[in-house]
Parts: sequence; structure tokens; C-alpha cells
Amino acid sequence: MLSSLKTLNLLVMFLLELAVYTAVVLWGVAVGDAWPVEVALGAGAPLVMMAVWALSGSPRARYPARGGGRVVLEVLWFGAGAAALAAAGRPGWAAVLAGVFLVNAVLRRLWEQ
Repeated sequence: MLSSLKTLNLLVMFLLELAVYTAVVLWGVAVGDAWPVEVALGAGAPLVMMAVWALSGSPRARYPARGGGRVVLEVLWFGAGAAALAAAGRPGWAAVLAGVFLVNAVLRRLWEQ
């Protein structure tokens, strides 16, 4: 049973990562005042986030963040997603993202994932 919960927790982590990408796209579209700006921000912001995650956060990262650095990376990464949702006019979803991240992070630390 615990093994299944651990696997589910890792799935939630992956879904949270996807939610951050979605959040920054929504932010880009919401803050743009003209469609070229919306497209540039809506496409550019997730690309920047992907680069950061690929370099430091992913399991096969070139410069993997470990220990306290990993904690800081995750707080900034998922905090940026929550802030993007709030800035896009979706504060309720921002709170949900932050809350699910906190529960997921605590469980990953307890289960040494």
C-alpha cells in the first residue's frame, strides 16, 4: 500500500510540474496587452521555466540541485507557478497549487523520494 502511495506522490509531482508550465502560459496571455506580446510571453515564459528545470530540477539534470539547494529551487519554481496564477487573476488556483505542492514536498521528504 505504501509503495502505491509513493508512486502516486511522484505522479502528483509530475502533474505539479505541468501545472507550473500551464500557469506561466496563462500569466503570459493575461499580462500581454497585444496579441504579439501575449504570444511572446505565453511561449517564452514556459521555455525559460523548462530550461531552468532541465538544468537543475529534472532527474537527469546537468547541474542537479541537491539538499538545501533543491529545497530552494522547488520553492522558487512552484512559488513562481503560484504567483503566475495569482497574477493571471486566478488566486484560488494559486492557493491550490501551493497547497498541493506543500503536501507533496512534505511527503517526498518523509518518504525520501
